[in-house]
Amino acid sequence: MAAEGHNVDANLVDMRPNHGHYFVKKTFGKPTYCHHCCDKIWGMLTTGYSCEMCNFICHEKCLRTVVSYCSSVALQLIKNPVAHTWSAPCLIKRRYCCVCRKRTDEAMSVECEVCEYYVHVDCSDLAVSDCKEAATYVANMESANTVQYHHMREGNLPKESKCVVCRKTCFSTECLAGMRCEWCGQTAHAVCYRQMDKECDFGVLRKIMLPPMCLTIPRTELPMEQLLNISSHDQPQSRKVSSPSKIQVDDVSTSGEDVKERDDFEIIRVFDGNNSYRLQISRNIVVAKHVSVQQVRDAALRRFHINDTPERYYITQVVGEVEEEILEDPVPLRNVKRPEGKRAQIFIRYYDDPDKDEVKVYGGWLRKVPVTFCGISVSKDTIVQDLITEALYHFGLDGAYWNRYNLIEVSLDRGVAERTCNPQENVLQLVRNLRKDSLRRYHVVRFYVQEKEDPHDHAVFVGNLPVSLAQRQYERILLKLLGAKEKPFTAIGPIYFEYGSLIITFNTPKAATAAVQKLQSAIYEDKKLIVLCLPNVQPQMIPKDVEPLLVLVNVKSGGCQGTELIQSFRKLLNPFQVFDVLNGGPLVGLYVFRNIPKYKILACGGDGTIGWVLQCLDIAKQARAACFSPPCGIVPLGTGNDLARVLRWGGGYTGEENPMDILKDVIEADTVKLDRWAVVFHEEERNQPTSSGTQTEMSEQTMNNPEDQTSMIIMNNYFGIGIDADVCLKFHNKRDANPEKFQSRLFNKTQYAKIGLQKMFFERTCKDLWKRIELEVDGRTIELPNIEGIVVLNLLSWGSGANPWGTSKEEGNFSKPTHYDGLLEVVGISDVSRLGLIQSKLAAGIRIAQGGSIRITTHEEWPVQVDGEPHIQPPGTITILKSALKAQMLKKAKKSRRGGTATTICLTQPHPETSDPLSGPLGVPSTLGDPHHGKTTPDNTAADSDEEGDAFL
Repeated sequence: MAAEGHNVDANLVDMRPNHGHYFVKKTFGKPTYCHHCCDKIWGMLTTGYSCEMCNFICHEKCLRTVVSYCSSVALQLIKNPVAHTWSAPCLIKRRYCCVCRKRTDEAMSVECEVCEYYVHVDCSDLAVSDCKEAATYVANMESANTVQYHHMREGNLPKESKCVVCRKTCFSTECLAGMRCEWCGQTAHAVCYRQMDKECDFGVLRKIMLPPMCLTIPRTELPMEQLLNISSHDQPQSRKVSSPSKIQVDDVSTSGEDVKERDDFEIIRVFDGNNSYRLQISRNIVVAKHVSVQQVRDAALRRFHINDTPERYYITQVVGEVEEEILEDPVPLRNVKRPEGKRAQIFIRYYDDPDKDEVKVYGGWLRKVPVTFCGISVSKDTIVQDLITEALYHFGLDGAYWNRYNLIEVSLDRGVAERTCNPQENVLQLVRNLRKDSLRRYHVVRFYVQEKEDPHDHAVFVGNLPVSLAQRQYERILLKLLGAKEKPFTAIGPIYFEYGSLIITFNTPKAATAAVQKLQSAIYEDKKLIVLCLPNVQPQMIPKDVEPLLVLVNVKSGGCQGTELIQSFRKLLNPFQVFDVLNGGPLVGLYVFRNIPKYKILACGGDGTIGWVLQCLDIAKQARAACFSPPCGIVPLGTGNDLARVLRWGGGYTGEENPMDILKDVIEADTVKLDRWAVVFHEEERNQPTSSGTQTEMSEQTMNNPEDQTSMIIMNNYFGIGIDADVCLKFHNKRDANPEKFQSRLFNKTQYAKIGLQKMFFERTCKDLWKRIELEVDGRTIELPNIEGIVVLNLLSWGSGANPWGTSKEEGNFSKPTHYDGLLEVVGISDVSRLGLIQSKLAAGIRIAQGGSIRITTHEEWPVQVDGEPHIQPPGTITILKSALKAQMLKKAKKSRRGGTATTICLTQPHPETSDPLSGPLGVPSTLGDPHHGKTTPDNTAADSDEEGDAFL
């Protein structure tokens, strides 16, 4: 199934009238709808026209205006084929197969992860490879002269879709009808479709769309799911669904009645070539026993969707194991040989000319060719080199430079597969071999002329290597895994030492493909490497008013809700701007976007995922990225989601939200600052008893090197020590032991409550914490009340939306806290019962202090947590200081501006305060005992007043 459009050329194949359909007049015994105009076919004995190949149904009056091509010819009409990426097979409700036009809930079906293409598993080998062409940049392309066209898809329109031409409803739940652009989402009736503008503007998502004309990908033998960074946990069986299936009995000569029980009909197995016979993959036809050999031939051609002149083909029957015999009997079924207990087996063959043939050569990937293809006559002596030379002349290029080009054999059978032809290969023999092996495959094979030299570098991401090695060590590992003595890559870097991952660059797609194929199966130190072939972004092709959105999704967050989201975002946006962080981490997407001067980020996951993204963004800044600090929005998929709550993105994604509305909210969101803090852990120096002078000397060396006992974590949300960290640690230990049980927010919260009850009645491990630690805020020692835990807040949301600081309007000696004021709030928790009341939002904690520098001294081990990640901290000091690592976040607009009723609030900038003798050691004003200290910034969008030199990095 394909519709008229920019990527469809009706001149690519000689076909029957009516867009290749085999229409027959038919009487319908039940209510039926026209697939063209969506109206019901009325009448006592309703009659209409039905295609024998694809089941397209229409009125007699609609025959002349049909715009949908039959599935028997659609595959051969696509100018630039792009393979689909199939999901796992399942029963898909409320959708129709794009090949046979029947409901997908009647049999196991698959859908494309990138576009709205649905197909039965048994129909998948006839699917049209016309997925969204998401990377179209070629050398010397100019932005001003580039036009984006609609990519139209027939049927399966969203509910309440309106036609952009007549403004009437155009969706149908009764049949595969209506047209929809995969990029901008515009919908139209098939009868109105030709009146649409040909150019596409990407619709409401234009401001965040990564345009296809700015992207290049290597045309390689790699599967599309690897180029799109779609991992096995997204669609574990996607490679299995496209395997050839033995098609069941299908009546191609009657009006749908059951013929299997009738004596005057026979089922025949048909093979289209040697390869199908060798694999015993056949298709069945049902014909009357008195039909002629021509009728058998025509039925076999239709069954294999071969739309060609029938006189060029003939029928043979299988004799013995390998022999064939031409069927010449006028009534062939009288004498056809039938193996004992088996059906009759026949071949459909082509009349080959022993001396000459004609080959179509396409110039799809060449720049500014005047025609889509050219037909070239070949003889016994024609080789690939001669074919390239002749094709270049037809395309208006100099054939003398044939050695700068390759001839690529592209097969559209069950996807898109490519092979580079040998320049000395005999063309006539090549074509004959294709026909003998499979006539169906021969008709979906194309020959493209492609330039050998690629002006773009091809980057390959390699992960799961050992961490913190030298560059030379990484190079040795790669050379060993590639089995090469010399470097096959032109460059290595950047290297992300903390994560054991790096980028290697190749100057040819062939070299990049060879490296990916070797490395993706490699194992180093019992770890399977993560290997990804990355797209190349041309930033000069991005319009100035567009800020592309980089979408980073943790597919296992929120009970695997991320899987649904990532599929939706791939369909709504360019699939090359959507990344799964479990397949290489956020660094993959950040590297692809490194040259874009202005873009946004949408992180989909829990608080841990957001922290991971911000941490990787800090690393990307060191690699001299064009955009130093892109703002980051959030789709909350975790349990706590405290940062998302503060930024108005909600307490958790439920699955009922429309992904389109989420993207619209990102476009309208405001940019705000987020304070980030460095939590420095320094273990207490310990003297160990020794028995020799050497051991004493080694011990002294250890004591004199305090950096070996110091670690640092960047904090975005909050820090805890004592009872809350103890509960958090026990929960994490239980989840690590049985991760499959912790898949829902409700279950997670019940486990927190269960652990809290155990701590209340049986385990008082944090009793008398106020006596066993020391707290300093901005250099001043704070006397602690009777508490069992301390929470240091950067946000007014903690533990899934609770506010330990409280909501009292009487701030007393404290200023009103926000996440951009340069201050931290210190709150005490008296016991487990108070902890439960705080998390239930029935009470608040004990306000202790507010300041810009926190220091906690311990003399024994304590459970601590930073942003929900707990551990046991040995005795020593814990210091929290303002970090120089800034972050910009996207805050969801308070009122939807789409409704046109948004309220604008203007805040007046106060005069800056004079220097204060009570300011802390980092230049952050202390609020201990001084009620007159306010904010360092008056509103969310103001710049932070702290100088970068005063902050801790």
